[in-house]
Amino acid sequence: MKQILYILFLICSFASHQLVGQTIILHGKVLTTQDAENVHVINKTSKKNTITNSSGLFNIEVKRQDTLIFSSLQHELQMLIIDRETYNKGAVVITLLEHVNKLDEVTVGKILTGNMNSDVANVEGEPMTSKKAGIPSYQGKPLTQTQRHLKDAGDLNPKLGGSLGGLGASIRLIPIINAISGRTKEMKTYVRLEEKEALIYHLKTHVSASVFADYPLDEDYVVEFLYFASEQPDFLERCKNKTTVDQYEYLKEKLHVYYSNKNVTTN
Repeated sequence: MKQILYILFLICSFASHQLVGQTIILHGKVLTTQDAENVHVINKTSKKNTITNSSGLFNIEVKRQDTLIFSSLQHELQMLIIDRETYNKGAVVITLLEHVNKLDEVTVGKILTGNMNSDVANVEGEPMTSKKAGIPSYQGKPLTQTQRHLKDAGDLNPKLGGSLGGLGASIRLIPIINAISGRTKEMKTYVRLEEKEALIYHLKTHVSASVFADYPLDEDYVVEFLYFASEQPDFLERCKNKTTVDQYEYLKEKLHVYYSNKNVTTN
């Protein structure tokens, strides 16, 4: 009897493995208040990619547990893991959020109107800031939406005036729950993906043309190559906040590796 159960277990395990490993064509649609055309859809697991048409429709090969990334300049980065339900349906609808770029305020010049209340703001001298007044405030580079979520998810700083056993301080429970549930780790992954997406766009628009002029690559493989490069362990270390020359050298180095993996040679 035990042998029969063991054999049945092996059969079920094998069938489950076969199902997970089977590739299907996923039919999808992108919904957005912006232009739905030319949104990049990348299968991060298989390195396959496609773009949406004018109606926001796309088709892409997937397996169970594959990770899809939806990326465009107009939208926030979106990630989707192909679960059992999506796999069985063979179709998915994704709603993308608009990416809002906040512009710094620009002062054209001093305008005196004769109104005391408005003209006081235009007198010579540096403006009073929270830093000069000794008021604690964030002085660094503005955080992206994902970075703000990550900071909130993992902020364990005690807050004065609380009541932790009468000690006059309280510790936020949400970050502890996030750490236990894995949400903080998930947010770190989103921040890293966001950094990579911004860097990939920069390389594509400012550096890749020079690289491909010297080392030609079929246009159909450009996006695939850039995501191949972004998956290398040293990508952020060697490209983030580096000079164009450094980034050119990095892409050139990885392009030779990509050619080797593809079994092709440069022209």
